[in-house]
Amino acid sequence: MPEILKNSYLSNRFFWTLGGVVVLFVAGFWWYPLFLLAQVAVLAFVVLVIIDGALLFGRPYRFRIRRKLPRVLSLGDTTRVVIELQNRNALRLRIGVIDELPAQLQVRDFYRELLLAPEETATLEYEIRPTQRGAYSFGHIILFLATPLGLLERRFVKEAAAELPVYPSIIQMKQFELRAFERISQPGGIKQMRRIGHSYEFDQIKNYVRGDDYRSVNWKATGRRGQLMVNQYEDERAQQIYCLIDKSRVMRMPFDDLTLMDHAINTSLVLSNIALKKHDRAGLLTFSDKIGAVLKADSKAAQLSKILQTLYKEQERTTEANYELLYYFARKLISGRSLLVLFTNFESMYALDRVLPILRRISAFHLLVVVFFENTTIGDFVNEPATSVEGIYQQTIARKFLAEKSAMVQKLRQYGIQAVLTRPEDLSMNTINKYLELKARGLI
Repeated sequence: MPEILKNSYLSNRFFWTLGGVVVLFVAGFWWYPLFLLAQVAVLAFVVLVIIDGALLFGRPYRFRIRRKLPRVLSLGDTTRVVIELQNRNALRLRIGVIDELPAQLQVRDFYRELLLAPEETATLEYEIRPTQRGAYSFGHIILFLATPLGLLERRFVKEAAAELPVYPSIIQMKQFELRAFERISQPGGIKQMRRIGHSYEFDQIKNYVRGDDYRSVNWKATGRRGQLMVNQYEDERAQQIYCLIDKSRVMRMPFDDLTLMDHAINTSLVLSNIALKKHDRAGLLTFSDKIGAVLKADSKAAQLSKILQTLYKEQERTTEANYELLYYFARKLISGRSLLVLFTNFESMYALDRVLPILRRISAFHLLVVVFFENTTIGDFVNEPATSVEGIYQQTIARKFLAEKSAMVQKLRQYGIQAVLTRPEDLSMNTINKYLELKARGLI
């Protein structure tokens, strides 16, 4: 009996029907036949509730329930979740479905309703988008069963607890890998950089195909084969590529539900994967007021997995970044000239001027690329029409702020430091294009 009471619920139809009976009783004060009708309605209502309860609790119910989840979730990427539900009972049921979603998703109103005939199977689909790294715990699947009478509901709990890790975006990594190795670049995507000169390692002689550089034609081989043959070169290998991620408070700014640090983490995984595919050695260093994770550059098969696991554990800090400490560790741990891609953010020229001397010292030993972010909110505000004097004043200040960001790029380049100013949504594409450009120019 306690178990029955625990899983028993009154439906909306129960209260609407009971409310109709009450209205009949009230109307019966003015017209006696309605009072007699109300008494009959009460008796019928009680009988129907008893019948409904007997149908719901007088037999065991069986269902086939399966939740389909991927093995891991990707940060910032939409993932589809599928629930398959089969009614294995001899009674037509109206079923309300609640899936206990991870607390990080902040979804507290998930509810779907189905009407299933005996042995009928239905599929529920919904999408989730993780915006935090870590473990996401799915709970049980809860069903609320109702017969065609629909006065009572019975709760049925399917134990389906599952825990999935949310890693940096593996989906984005795969997408950019495919785009980076396409022979023809797509508009608005990754650029296929033309090699400057032939200071690259010779790979093989192959048949000419449309798009090959005609200056690579091997005339001797062409004469022997009777068809156009070209020399194919490959990029120099085993260059060291390090992603340096600033974990300080300047990277806590949110964009599209992710922090700037999360965007940098996703891009670091993408860049490391492409560097390894191009036979370079990828490494990682994170820092704030102290050095965080350090992973020496390597090209072994397990290196990408190490980078993924390391990025998965990184968290933002509320302190200022210590660039002196970054310079010390860069000199101590990174041997030989390497490409250092620094993900950080500067909101004023003063913030850049404070660290510029240290960045210049780092660039004296390595090829340094500083990647920082446009303020898209201010950019969108500038494009809106001004309707008042105050609005004109605010847009003038906003334009000055945007101009200062562009001036930062010029100042970095003035001192021989490569710079990328990008919108957060274009971070991966612009960073990969810069990496491919530097390789094409033979700077790494």
